[in-house]
Amino acid sequence: VLAKNGYEVVVPRGQGCCGALHAHGGDHARAVALARQTIATFERAGADAVVVNTSGCGAHMKGYWHLLADDPAWAARARTFSTSVRDISEQLAREPLRGPLRPVPMTATYHDPCHVVHGQRIRGEPRKLLAQIPGLELVELQEADWCCGSAGIYNLTQPEMARRLLERKTRHVLETGAEAVVTANPGCILQLAQGLRERGAGVRVLHIVEVLNRAYGG
Repeated sequence: VLAKNGYEVVVPRGQGCCGALHAHGGDHARAVALARQTIATFERAGADAVVVNTSGCGAHMKGYWHLLADDPAWAARARTFSTSVRDISEQLAREPLRGPLRPVPMTATYHDPCHVVHGQRIRGEPRKLLAQIPGLELVELQEADWCCGSAGIYNLTQPEMARRLLERKTRHVLETGAEAVVTANPGCILQLAQGLRERGAGVRVLHIVEVLNRAYGG
């Protein structure tokens, strides 16, 4: 999808985990080590921007400047790196999508992952992209920016509250009558898919890049 929109995509050798889950779990030392490793890997790539399609990772990587603020050897590098990180919807929405775009006939609703809408203050960009796809009808989701219960590792550490949030979210999804719910974070995708499956619903759960890729014939 990035290539279709004129970007040269470089996938650096040696990139690994960004450390978000380690930070969520309180493993500060490992989170710091992985942050340093990630920064060094992408520095070697020499890219203009680090585009991320996993919102939990993107939000964490944008916060490397804070994680490494007290490290004299890494603080400046972390600040530079953090300013280069962009969610894929943030990057693509800078200009209209390049055509031709094929019709994707479906009714869809969009769930705002917490790490996109709250962590990165990205709200309109995903909807702007979906609105450009021929044949796709976007139905707004009630409480679209409420947590689905995944929340990093929250569904593991607080399963009862996560379950309540999931039940509320899936109820609102079904109320839209949409064929698919589109979102931008793997944790949300897994959480929503489980909740909808348990309700016996045939609603598909798709990453926004999957939908855009379909519009480009993928």
